[in-house]
Amino acid sequence: MPTRHSTPSKEEIALLPEFDRLGPERIALVATAAQAREADAALRGTAVWGFDTESKPTFFKDQVSEGPHVVQLSTLEQAWVFQLHDPECSAIVAQLLALPGYTKAGFGLGDDRKRIASKLGVQAQDVLDLNTIFHARGYRKDMGVKGAVAVLFQQRFIKSKKATTSNWAAPTLSPSQLIYAANDAYAALRVFHALKPD
Repeated sequence: MPTRHSTPSKEEIALLPEFDRLGPERIALVATAAQAREADAALRGTAVWGFDTESKPTFFKDQVSEGPHVVQLSTLEQAWVFQLHDPECSAIVAQLLALPGYTKAGFGLGDDRKRIASKLGVQAQDVLDLNTIFHARGYRKDMGVKGAVAVLFQQRFIKSKKATTSNWAAPTLSPSQLIYAANDAYAALRVFHALKPD
């Protein structure tokens, strides 16, 4: 039986120093086929990617999300935030997610995988939900990126509530949306490397 560990509270996390996030100079917005091809070539040089998606929030009961509207993939050097308006761009994202042999690491990815299958018509391959590793190591609750960053780095991962509930389907994403989206994927990758899963 693994030792049971508790996750840090919001109050405990609030006291920690801030996690060093990617700045705008290391975040690429990908909205066209040409940009997607560049991102594809860069990503294929690394075997593990941080991975997440964003969808426009739903506000009513039984309202169905048409997301994901954004897919984020990250290496330790750079993150790419893919908008899915352009069909060619979407097709390249779909190919990347369906590519076997590349680990896509993130948190709480069950819903993301369903939405990707529905919207992009592919099954994402080699997806690793980092919560499974924390569960195996004795953490009862789903960790999430904030808890994982606190436990592994003793740092506070800042997530903007405003960005969380913003319109991810907008034709133009704001700088704060790009930073939010990119760092969700980047932090997941940092957690993956800190865990060094077998």
